[in-house]
Amino acid sequence: MHEEDTTPQSGFAALQLSPAVLSAIERIGYEQPTPIQAEAIPHLLAGRDLIGMAQTGTGKTAAFALPLLSHIDLSLAKPQVLVLAPTRELAIQVSEAFQRYASQMKGFHVVPIYGGQEYSGQLRQLRRGVHAVVGTPGRIMDHLNRGSLVLDALRTLVLDEADEMLRMGFLDDVEWILRHTPDTRQTALFSATMPTRIRTVAETYLRAPSEVRIVSETATVTDTKQQACMVHGPDKLDALTRLLETLDFDGMLVFVRTKTATVELVERIEARGFACDALNGDMNQQARERTIGRFRAGTLDILIATDVAARGIDVPRISHVVNYDIPYDAEAYIHRIGRTGRAGRGGTAITFVTSREHRLLHAIERATRSPIAWLDVPGRKQLAERRIGVFKEKMQAILASDEELEFFRQLIRDFATENACSTEDAAAVLAFQLQRERPLQPPPDKGPPPKPSASRRERGHDGPGGQSSSHRDDSHLERYRIQVGRVHGATARHIVGALANEAGLTGKSIGRVRLNDTDSTVELPADLPGEVLLRLRRVRVLQQPLAIELDSEGPPDARPKRPSGERTRPTRTFAKADGHAKARHTPKNVSGEPKWWDQKKTGGKGAGRGKTIKSKKRPSAD
Repeated sequence: MHEEDTTPQSGFAALQLSPAVLSAIERIGYEQPTPIQAEAIPHLLAGRDLIGMAQTGTGKTAAFALPLLSHIDLSLAKPQVLVLAPTRELAIQVSEAFQRYASQMKGFHVVPIYGGQEYSGQLRQLRRGVHAVVGTPGRIMDHLNRGSLVLDALRTLVLDEADEMLRMGFLDDVEWILRHTPDTRQTALFSATMPTRIRTVAETYLRAPSEVRIVSETATVTDTKQQACMVHGPDKLDALTRLLETLDFDGMLVFVRTKTATVELVERIEARGFACDALNGDMNQQARERTIGRFRAGTLDILIATDVAARGIDVPRISHVVNYDIPYDAEAYIHRIGRTGRAGRGGTAITFVTSREHRLLHAIERATRSPIAWLDVPGRKQLAERRIGVFKEKMQAILASDEELEFFRQLIRDFATENACSTEDAAAVLAFQLQRERPLQPPPDKGPPPKPSASRRERGHDGPGGQSSSHRDDSHLERYRIQVGRVHGATARHIVGALANEAGLTGKSIGRVRLNDTDSTVELPADLPGEVLLRLRRVRVLQQPLAIELDSEGPPDARPKRPSGERTRPTRTFAKADGHAKARHTPKNVSGEPKWWDQKKTGGKGAGRGKTIKSKKRPSAD
């Protein structure tokens, strides 16, 4: 008779996720849930509404994706999960995360929906049948109005980064969507902060929500030099190789996110001629101690590790920490870089950042209370100088040794005679042969991704078109003129949304937006790449090309002031095929009468959640 295994479960297994989701997590190599995941997942699995407060980079996406995937009915090819995201970039990221966590769920389909993308592909995927939809508010509204997105089977709606949606002016659209989803839905709201407006939305649309608040650890890092490298994802290995070749390091600890990645990276680094080993949660205690012992003794200089495996490592010779994968959790970053600079010794932490990970870097800067300087990946010239120097050092060492070289001198002379060349040519042939695997003249550099400008990384103003705070620096902004204005039905939200989605800008990197009748002006970072401007010129807002050009009529702050107390908000419209415009949103009047949809579509004043509406088709305003 076998006794039942009473060993308590730990990690993700203890959270009661579905077997398919657990299998995907295991294949990915995740070891332990982050605090927001550990606390939020049980509430969402239980079907409760949830308010999750945590900073960017704490693992919020997995906190809602894993439990919601565990409840997906694959036999029902209708949207069961709807995630609202403020930007195209985030919508794509969340969609990719859903696909990754559902890798063991055969037949699962998720579709990202956002402005600036052709409708045809989105319509095709929606008609095919999807289980989850991730989208920006404006484009979701478009599809609801078209009838191409039907939410009668919706189980859960997630508001991701609600405070960002408020700041970008999307909250009215979010509330509209909330009113046109089933009464029975589960709602989860995630936000880094809780402004009054967000709190009001939560009180209005969430039912007795559980609240999870993760207070981010903050620390001042004094003994560690912090740097960041902008790299394309596929170029990380080359960037790490160049650092290994050019840095003067004693011991290096390289962090990746998953157990699988430790093994894969060790194989690739070893293939490039470096001695390294892995440290992950699959290792038994004996193997772990043996590896750390080699590292401490100096017979091993590079360790590739996960967060969990590296806990408790105290090796004074660690001079460099490299975050090959930037941590999602700011606390993890602090613990990582704490492995260097021990016992009062200085240390260096280098973080690889891809174009999608700028916001994670901002969260880390806030957590450490210090800016992180940009470090260029060593270029061709620097790499060549280092390789040539090492090559010469090896030659000098052999020349200075007691090695017998006469045999080799004669070999060179014989080769020169046989091939009618000089002994210099013969030596050059030998040197060329020796350096083939690691060329002394590396191939030309690839251009790195553009680093976010100071204005892109600034977090100091109230929002698009809002008043500047003391933290905003207009010197990093230039004013551009666009051929979209009030007569086209445009609002600041339309413009900011298009710029954020098409140029990859954060809302706070976009300065003042001034709406005119037939055109508008907007302040953008002064160092926008030329290819971004070319792309923006082709972008349409409400079917009108932006045709963006640098404005030469005055400095960025040369604009008329609005009289105190005056507040105007134009009617929002969408274009029809006959060229006329129909009102989309009409603001409340002074007396506070409800907007038209409250009266006509959801049963009058005070109506709560209504049914999905059908309206005439219109193009995206997102």
